[in-house]
Amino acid sequence: MAQSEELQEALVIPVPDDPALALDSCRRLLGPNLYGPDTGAVGDGLSPGFDPARMLALWSLHARALLDALGWPRPVSTRPFAGGGSLYVPAPVDQLFTAAYLIEAAWHYAACELLGLPTVPQAQMQADLARVSAAETNPALCALTDQARTRGIDRLLDDDALTLGHGAGSATWPTDALPETPDWTALHDIPLALVTGTNGKTTTTRLIAAMGQAAGLTAGLSSTEFVKVGDEVLDKGDYSGPAGARLLLRDKRLGLAVLEVARGGILRRGLPITRARAAVVTNVAADHLGQYGIMTVPELARVKLAVHRALAPGGLLVLNADDGPVVTAAAEVVARIAWFSLDPGTQQIAAARVAGQPCCWLESGMIRLSDGRQTTDLIAAADVPLTLGGAARYNIENALGAALAARALGLPDAAIRATLSRFRSDAKDNPGRANEFAWNGARVFVDFAHNPHSIAAVTSALAALPARERHVLLTHAGDRSDQDISDLTTGAFALRPDHVVAAENPKYLRGRAPGEVSGLIRKASLSCGLPPDHILTAASPAAGARLILDRLQPGDLALLLVHDERDQIFAMLEAGT
Repeated sequence: MAQSEELQEALVIPVPDDPALALDSCRRLLGPNLYGPDTGAVGDGLSPGFDPARMLALWSLHARALLDALGWPRPVSTRPFAGGGSLYVPAPVDQLFTAAYLIEAAWHYAACELLGLPTVPQAQMQADLARVSAAETNPALCALTDQARTRGIDRLLDDDALTLGHGAGSATWPTDALPETPDWTALHDIPLALVTGTNGKTTTTRLIAAMGQAAGLTAGLSSTEFVKVGDEVLDKGDYSGPAGARLLLRDKRLGLAVLEVARGGILRRGLPITRARAAVVTNVAADHLGQYGIMTVPELARVKLAVHRALAPGGLLVLNADDGPVVTAAAEVVARIAWFSLDPGTQQIAAARVAGQPCCWLESGMIRLSDGRQTTDLIAAADVPLTLGGAARYNIENALGAALAARALGLPDAAIRATLSRFRSDAKDNPGRANEFAWNGARVFVDFAHNPHSIAAVTSALAALPARERHVLLTHAGDRSDQDISDLTTGAFALRPDHVVAAENPKYLRGRAPGEVSGLIRKASLSCGLPPDHILTAASPAAGARLILDRLQPGDLALLLVHDERDQIFAMLEAGT
């Protein structure tokens, strides 16, 4: 059995089971995170039956006592949220399991005190934690990560492995067989960027990687859809967390890397690396609220902007000046910031230009890029295929952010410009993002948009395109609330559809009865004024796509919003039958 598996089973702490007080989650953070730049552990507690402030105070008090008993002079951080709070303990790289157990133990004492329950004797708990700590101790792991930091070399932590450096400059060893003196001359980092945000992060990630390829580097990316090095897809799936970073950055062919990092990965395990040259935050909007104690958009913005803690010294934090939550959260960040905006008069762009700081903006239809000293007219927005002739303003924002990040990675303007001029919204360059197909003289777009912000962006852009009739395919996951499904459907009406197909999503019913989600879509479509006979239902996304394709006439426009069966729909469209 691997050491990590032994540590996962090393201690069972009796956590009270009571609806008035629940430990919602406790997890190890393997890198920079919402709470700070260090590794550690965090727990989220829900207290519907007790004052959250009192719960947090007791939890923190017991954590402090247990830390003192272990001889750890480390601070305890708390973060209140509606209905509960989180407790964070920083810990060395070889004490993360112990830190997580300590948080659970502190919860045990706090919850039992509030609920009036008996507790494990303090001496026994302290001895158990000391036993786990001793079993987990790995001086070689601490020494190597400390030396790497001193030498300016990044590290990736795994449960049972350590990687120093990136890609072509990396080496990996089991944590129980670490070298005393690695060949430091062979270890180095490569140009690396992080990309996060509510929407646009996958497109921005793909753009930056394509710019690296255009510059002659073997570029790779990890994302919510796959891990790719050069033209080879290493694996498909949601790789927006540490597993994707490790799979990508351990590939010895790699010369430049872009990591898409999602909210969930940041909160579950922290950021996987510590020395990025650039980090992009595209925007922040309400999505997945209520998980890991993140209840509001401002809290979500702070999670997204935690990417600044993974920047190398001198690294660049690339932010959207047109996004209110991003601008507000940036006021709390100490980092070198480069702003981008669709408006040259935006306060942040004006201030950056006066201060001689890098920035990028749209002016008179031209994407303009400044390094703080010289301004370059990069390319007309209308000449960027992603923007649909300038109508898809959200993709202009993605182009602005990608250009700044590429500059921070040391890529030449020629590679940036060449990529923007050829990168398309098709199934090859940017699968699932407003991919356009021709069908019987009609224009068909396939998009993965699945939250109000992204649906509003794509439908607003397509609404600017002329069409005889407009058709929309809608499917939603069953774990969305009735109101969410209604709001998402209403958002699609920015396209002014003449016909809607409400499709079932059998793999994503998530507790809903068959026909329930499509019924909610139909109800919302009726409330938006669509005649009943203009609303059809289908048993699956592919069946819904077929219904629309069979009805299309020359001059029509169709938007297929699909989460599942996309490959099947792509094959149908590419075959033309």
